[in-house]
Amino acid sequence: MELAKLRYFYITAKLGHVTRAAEEIHIAQPALTRAIKQLEEELGVPLFYKKGRNIFLTAFGEYLKTKAEGIFSQLDSIDEEIKLLKDEVRNTVKLNVLAASTAVTDAVVAYKKKNPGVEFHLIQNEAESDCDISVTTDTADFSLLPTAQKRVEMEENIYLAVPKSSPYAGRESITLKEVKEEGFVNLAGSRHFRAVCDGFCAHAGFKPHTSFESDSPVAVRNIIGASAGVGFWPEFSWGKVSGDVVLLPIRFPACKRTLLLGKHEKQFPVPAAEDFYEFLIRFLQKRKKKSQNDGTVSFS
Repeated sequence: MELAKLRYFYITAKLGHVTRAAEEIHIAQPALTRAIKQLEEELGVPLFYKKGRNIFLTAFGEYLKTKAEGIFSQLDSIDEEIKLLKDEVRNTVKLNVLAASTAVTDAVVAYKKKNPGVEFHLIQNEAESDCDISVTTDTADFSLLPTAQKRVEMEENIYLAVPKSSPYAGRESITLKEVKEEGFVNLAGSRHFRAVCDGFCAHAGFKPHTSFESDSPVAVRNIIGASAGVGFWPEFSWGKVSGDVVLLPIRFPACKRTLLLGKHEKQFPVPAAEDFYEFLIRFLQKRKKKSQNDGTVSFS
């Protein structure tokens, strides 16, 4: 069934008049009549019948009109839907965030204050290849990084967070071996940062005893502040700790990670993605500088 013939039938059925239908379609009346006749022959049923000088739909015609109405309603809306989809795609930045999620979320909030028309879609999936920007670390097995159009590396020290009431709180630095008997407040085991920190402890010769774990860095900070254990805290990507928590540089082993920011090329580039990528770099750089200026001891 040709779509053009179906449309000719539908307009004729809607108007109930061959001459007016031919005028609306901008074809000659005989050509319209011939097209409808061919459609009837193809279907093997009559679609119209004449009564005097007027035409009416048969039961088959009524059925086909109902079906055609749904078809052309969808077809006629495609142009507008494609336009809306195009606008949505052009204004939605897709982020694959496998590290520094707190900092990235803060950056998104700050960016949207100045650019309210830009939307963000945040995911955490190593297997996802369809993203504009990825944030991960040098310790993660992330296959997208080699394909990144742009890539920026930012080194971040990892400190030991201890309660202010802890006997370690007055120290200038510490080794991990000194706290091997302490209970550790950790992120849940599925998070990359947890694996990184477990690796630090393994290098120091022990397996940490977990006293509490959570998916939330805020919860980790609060539990440490409540004197329920010690834990690891990234230099700047999780933000500042509360006043009841002290950060100590770790002398041994060297505890640090490298954040990797990738800008990926897509078939349909999102103009806002390039702008946000540069914004995110500046945001993290300022955050790192501020953490150092606030008095946190840096080390190499």
